[in-house]
Amino acid sequence: MTIRHFPLLAALLLPLAACQSPDENGRSTQAFAEIADSETIRFTGTEPFWGGSAAGDTLIYSTPENPDGTTIAVTRFAGNSGLGLSGALDGKPFDMVVTAGTCSDGMSDREYPFTVTLEIGEDSRFGCAWTDSRPFSGPENP
Repeated sequence: MTIRHFPLLAALLLPLAACQSPDENGRSTQAFAEIADSETIRFTGTEPFWGGSAAGDTLIYSTPENPDGTTIAVTRFAGNSGLGLSGALDGKPFDMVVTAGTCSDGMSDREYPFTVTLEIGEDSRFGCAWTDSRPFSGPENP
């Protein structure tokens, strides 16, 4: 696996160690386990609007211009701070990091359990995510 031009992915992977004890600064070196390999991750972002889902090694990325989405193959890997999904979209690197943390989309009264940082080529986007075992709270249809 190659870490492209996405320093956040490198930050997730480099601290991983074979041991599961804290490092010299007291930080965990255990792999992120808050999202099971079998779970589907759903994500959404605004400005510009985007969203989709990821299950296994397949991710669907959608926008208002492409509501059915584009399906891409991704490599899924757990760092010690989050889950990385890496592939290519329209010939550009697609790198997404999902981390635990309360997130608001700023447009609804929903509260999400995960934050998302996405880079497509040189373009950075930020959003929120949830899974079936860690759903959002708030209205189903805001």
